Amino acid sequence: MKLWQKNTSVASEIEKFTVGKDPDFDLQLAAFDVLGSLAHTRMLESIGLLEKAELDELQRELKSIYQSIQKGEFSIEPGVEDVHSQVELELTRRVGDAGKKIHSGRSRNDQVLVDLKLFFRHQLQQTVQQVQSLFEVLIAQSEKHKDKLLPGYTHLQVAMPSSFGLWFGAYAESLVDDMHLLQAAYKITDKNPLGSAAGYGSSFPLNRQMTTDLLGFESLNYNVVYAQMGRGKTERVVAVALASVAATIARMAMDLCLYMSQNFAFVTLPDNLTTGSSIMPHKKNPDVFEIMRGKCNRLQALPTEVSMMLVNLPSGYHRELQLLKECLFPAFAEIENCLQMMAFMAQNLQVRDKIMEEEKYKYAFSVDAVNAEVLQGVPFRDAYKNVGTAIEEGTFTVPASVTHTHEGSIGNLCNTQIKQLMEIAVSSFHFERAEKALEELVR
Repeated sequence: MKLWQKNTSVASEIEKFTVGKDPDFDLQLAAFDVLGSLAHTRMLESIGLLEKAELDELQRELKSIYQSIQKGEFSIEPGVEDVHSQVELELTRRVGDAGKKIHSGRSRNDQVLVDLKLFFRHQLQQTVQQVQSLFEVLIAQSEKHKDKLLPGYTHLQVAMPSSFGLWFGAYAESLVDDMHLLQAAYKITDKNPLGSAAGYGSSFPLNRQMTTDLLGFESLNYNVVYAQMGRGKTERVVAVALASVAATIARMAMDLCLYMSQNFAFVTLPDNLTTGSSIMPHKKNPDVFEIMRGKCNRLQALPTEVSMMLVNLPSGYHRELQLLKECLFPAFAEIENCLQMMAFMAQNLQVRDKIMEEEKYKYAFSVDAVNAEVLQGVPFRDAYKNVGTAIEEGTFTVPASVTHTHEGSIGNLCNTQIKQLMEIAVSSFHFERAEKALEELVR
């Protein structure tokens, strides 16, 4: 069954090539397709295109289909082109002609658009929750190990004293900025395209605000042409947000690969969280972090992949847009898996203390020694020369203590302020609006 089919059959080679993998990804949209139809049919009844008895029947059966999807009992039959066709076919089998009326006032174009918007909105919420969980682990580890120093590097050369408190906290604050990009993606996603039909509206007196409210969207995609142009643009913005999160995780994973090596030996993991070598009995390999780094580096290519799919497309719908599902749908599972694994591994990191007491790190304190002279009235450039000369002559003495007290430094991590930034970011998503609307829709 195809929603567009008339009396002419399409060659099987054409059908196979154009449909491709779409039915596999469409199963992930099934619940959202039903949600869209629940809202759309209620709107159709409100403008006189469905009788009240027909609406009641359709709502009952749509909710029944929704429950079967939630139980994993729904499938797309062989020969049925997509999830939209399958839902309409199932409804028509159950309620007859009323099932044939549900497509009034919409096209498959805006039907898939609203499915995607609902799907992305749901997936972004899951991603936000995983980012928040990792953030909490990093802040907790930052506080737990805030007094343990480690060397900071520039150009991969020993530079100045850092601390595990700073290191964990840095990645926590990076996630706050990532959250702002997720906010932007969510805000663009949280607009209702339903009613734009094929991209040029409808001659029916549709009530688009009604479906917007029923589906818990923040607002409409008002212009019907732009609603269709949003296909691809939404995916690109979402891809940028996921890539930003991936970049934070990849960089932290790289740090950990270095820090676990014997030449650094800053952190270790329990033996059961590492792997070994088939030939070298002593090896404890950071395979989890290496795989994580690879996965996240691949995710950072996602915006380019999406953008290249959109190159030189004019306004309106184009069939290759369905291919965006193939790169973006798996990305959500990938990033969430990496976030979960990083949170798990970070909780189990064993941090070494007294690293900076080793002789090879003593020159990391040279800036502190310069600053100590400046605080005694020596001009900075003279103090710099004095300490540099002492290093050259082998007479440099490590300062007795590290006194970094300004905001965001070793002795003043500002984790409380960073936590407040994350709380503000998360609260601004207003997930409860969408959750409440969808709960009422399927009740």
